[in-house]
Amino acid sequence: MLGLKLLTDPRWANIAESNLEEILSDHAWCEQKAASNAITLITQNSEHQDLVDELTAIAIEEMQHFQMVIDIIKARGYILSRERKDDYVGRLVKFSKKDGSRNQAFIDRLLFAAMIEARSCERFRVLSLNIQDKELAKFYHELMVSEAGHYTTFLNFARKYSTDVDVDKRWKEWLDFEGELIQSFGTKEAIHG
Repeated sequence: MLGLKLLTDPRWANIAESNLEEILSDHAWCEQKAASNAITLITQNSEHQDLVDELTAIAIEEMQHFQMVIDIIKARGYILSRERKDDYVGRLVKFSKKDGSRNQAFIDRLLFAAMIEARSCERFRVLSLNIQDKELAKFYHELMVSEAGHYTTFLNFARKYSTDVDVDKRWKEWLDFEGELIQSFGTKEAIHG
């Protein structure tokens, strides 16, 4: 569906469900970081009005998701834990091309965002289909649909604004890298863990 090379073992949902307070806290911070990433892309590429418009809407939506997760945390009597380092995202950042042209860095930042949205979408699907908590299963199904839209938006902007990058070739490199990377994850109560 998303071109991902390796799908998450459904048993990861059991790990996540074993500590809902932790997975929800991690999820909240993922939403906040997604909003920040969209804002950074706007700040660095404000000459593209359609990108500014679309990513402003995404940033707002991601912060709305952040609030929704916070509301679930509070309603369940949990406490939002402090943000923790996301090793998965850190490894993707290292894979991103930062040298080369401004356009290459821009396109790779869009592909980086598309990759995170794709994996988040896939993980939300696993949660929606495999956790026993019906309220959260429904919640994660709704977010899965949203993340799929974000993934498509970032990938489409990469294709639209590339001037010196073969986007399909570079996206395949991203998919191959992430397929290897994700093999080391899926054992913790974290959206990408």
